[in-house]
Amino acid sequence: MGWLGDVELEHLPRKDNKQADALAKLASTLSMTDKEARIPICKSWVIPPTFSDDEDDMLQEEENHVTEVFEVEKEDWRQPLVDYLKYGNLPNDLRRRTDTRRRATRFIYYKGTLYRRSFDRLFLRCLSDNEKVQAMEETHSGVCGAHQSGPKLHFRIKRMGYYWPIMVKDCIDYARRCQACQLHANLIHQPPELLYPTVASWPFDAWGLDVVGPLTKSSGGHLYILAATDYFSKWTKAVPLKEVKKENVADFIRIHIIYHYGVPKYIITDNGKPFCNSLIDKLCQKFDFKQRNSSMYYAAANGLAEAFNETLYNLLKKVVAKSKHDWHERIGEALWAYRTTIRTPTQATPYALVYGVEAVLPLEQQIPSLKIAIQEGFTEEENAQIQLEELEALNEKRLETQQRLECYQARLSRAFNKKVHLRSFQVGDLVLAVRRPIITTHRTGNKFFPKWDGLYVVKEAYTNDVYKLVAEDGLRIGPINRKFFKRYYA
Repeated sequence: MGWLGDVELEHLPRKDNKQADALAKLASTLSMTDKEARIPICKSWVIPPTFSDDEDDMLQEEENHVTEVFEVEKEDWRQPLVDYLKYGNLPNDLRRRTDTRRRATRFIYYKGTLYRRSFDRLFLRCLSDNEKVQAMEETHSGVCGAHQSGPKLHFRIKRMGYYWPIMVKDCIDYARRCQACQLHANLIHQPPELLYPTVASWPFDAWGLDVVGPLTKSSGGHLYILAATDYFSKWTKAVPLKEVKKENVADFIRIHIIYHYGVPKYIITDNGKPFCNSLIDKLCQKFDFKQRNSSMYYAAANGLAEAFNETLYNLLKKVVAKSKHDWHERIGEALWAYRTTIRTPTQATPYALVYGVEAVLPLEQQIPSLKIAIQEGFTEEENAQIQLEELEALNEKRLETQQRLECYQARLSRAFNKKVHLRSFQVGDLVLAVRRPIITTHRTGNKFFPKWDGLYVVKEAYTNDVYKLVAEDGLRIGPINRKFFKRYYA
């Protein structure tokens, strides 16, 4: 290198010298043979040109740097077996040679066609890649296609006498991507997420609010019931309403909850306009408590309120008159029955957890029980002493109730989580949404209408498994829980 003069050598990593590395590999490939060399690549290989200031020169250089390409043809999986069975030839690779010799014992080559002997001694015709696509298409959605699931599709093709490797996987993938099967598939009842119970440590810490209705119009003009349930003691409050307005909800929280039982730590509501508005926000700021909202159309997030609504409705429809217009007068009676009944999670009545003693029921006055008979013999001072002892034991009773409540929620979570099939989505995923009740702008129609609607793209992801979707026409859906949509396979 002395005659070159001053020479400077600089080392560059391979990742920073890709152009020269590609040229070196190309040169070594072409020097392997004197004949014409073909460079098999998947799509195209263009060596990046060095850009010139002149646009024409740059375009000319681009054309000069484009090499001729040939698409790789995938080898037929049957060819090594045919070569071995017909000519006795084996592949050069040792591993493939051993594999071909081992697999060939279950294959025969008869009249130009390869067959595989199954475990039930039947010979199945081996199909190529093009033939297997034709077989799956005709069997799944052809003239006699039944749009069966992947495993059933595999079983039917095999019974018809055909075989190729990874049949089960190909059939499952093909059936999963069928658009008709995806749109008309059954609704998914498996929960997509684990159960996280709402934990309340003391009475009146947390309340669940919900609206029942519209119901049959009462004689007083009422159509709705606004109900609230305490998450610890299961104590309930309910009032009839002619219409559900934000003013009515704010008055109910202030008068029937805060003024009677104190300021809660938080309340749980849905995303309805009567619950999510500036008036409720001001009320929360004024009394310093929080509001938590369940996701759209997901009643399980406020399960206690939903369960009480169903119980209240079942009680009312059994005690109202034939005209069904006096239900607003029967709400107090239904609440009294609910409060004096032992609840399964706490193993105590809401009345006893709130007041420390059991309520005296009308039957105990008509037919005196042992408790009433003993109390009648006490003096006024003895009654006061007994009541004081019961109040002192109330805190201990509530602590025992909290432990029972936690144990019950743990058992409930274990049973619920056994059915969970986790489904997660990322921004940009293609999904289908339940047609009702999420897609309210589309009519449900008759029995032939699909149960799923789409195509939608996941636009935003929030906490607690809530997402916002967007359609091709720009229609925005959500935020909704992931229970109401599923992945779309293109």
